[in-house]
Amino acid sequence: MNYVNLGNSGLKVSRIGLGMMTFGDAAWRPWILGLDDARPIFRRAAELGINFFDTADMYSAGASEEITGRLVREFCNRDEVVVATKFHHPVDMAFSSGQPVGKPKPPVRPNMSGQSRKRIFAAVDSSLTRLGLDYIDLYQPHRFDPSTPMDEVMEALHDVVKAGKVRYIGASSMWAWQFAKMQFIARERGWTRFVSMQNHYNLAYREEEREMIPFCRDQGVGLIPWSPLARGFLAGTRKRGEKTAETSRGSTDELLQAYYGQDADFDVLEALSAVAGQRGVKNAEVAYAWLLSRPGVTAPIVGASKVWQIEDAVKALDITLSAGERDALESPYRPHRVIGHA
Repeated sequence: MNYVNLGNSGLKVSRIGLGMMTFGDAAWRPWILGLDDARPIFRRAAELGINFFDTADMYSAGASEEITGRLVREFCNRDEVVVATKFHHPVDMAFSSGQPVGKPKPPVRPNMSGQSRKRIFAAVDSSLTRLGLDYIDLYQPHRFDPSTPMDEVMEALHDVVKAGKVRYIGASSMWAWQFAKMQFIARERGWTRFVSMQNHYNLAYREEEREMIPFCRDQGVGLIPWSPLARGFLAGTRKRGEKTAETSRGSTDELLQAYYGQDADFDVLEALSAVAGQRGVKNAEVAYAWLLSRPGVTAPIVGASKVWQIEDAVKALDITLSAGERDALESPYRPHRVIGHA
């Protein structure tokens, strides 16, 4: 395993991060794995040298954080690992942006979501309790909150760092101008700044290359992309013309159905399959290798429901794509509408 600094910080993270959304309570989503099924996957990740684990308070209404903390205590030296979590959405078993199509979301109760000072202070304490840890290494707003002044958000995040509850802060999907303004507010006030951006980025969705990624590279912010396999699309789980993937997640994941599936996406998939076939490796290995080769990318957040899936991600570290292969993978891409910020 290779370890690199997260952005301009001194924090060392493995070049593969394990996403913990897959682990929690199946009552939240039918494809979620419980503790017993999560344990061998996490153990293998730790054996392979992965020290970076990312979750969020909303995943399985907190159960993912509970499992994350327990497995960290079982298999890791706490001082060596980086535990990341996110806040913003309600911590509610009925709420998810990945719910079945057409199912209405429950009403949001006041102060139970968002990024007000009240909410941040409550959220960080609740996450620490569920994780069973003394501090969070990387604390991230899950999305942008238009209802809370940016200086209120940044001061509250600075305060939880100074209180010793959080070591570093990062952010997740939003418009580049929003992220830049929040970062500059923190710099002007002498507050803690973001060291990372967890954005939507993969071979089938590259809109972040327009503004967010150049800004992060210029400012020394590390990129830790989510959905590196396009929710399994790049692994070949769908055929041209199919609305959903032939998986349990594919039939219940609204975002998977909405994000990927235009003709150009399948052109990208076919190019990926061709390069992988020529090398005699899996699609996933080449898709991860491409992402790892992109300027500014620190560590993709990899979701895994089987041990071999995390092994495939680590294998990608040994793949160096040629210029011709990169061109073959990139040339079929066509612009998308911006998705993944809500």
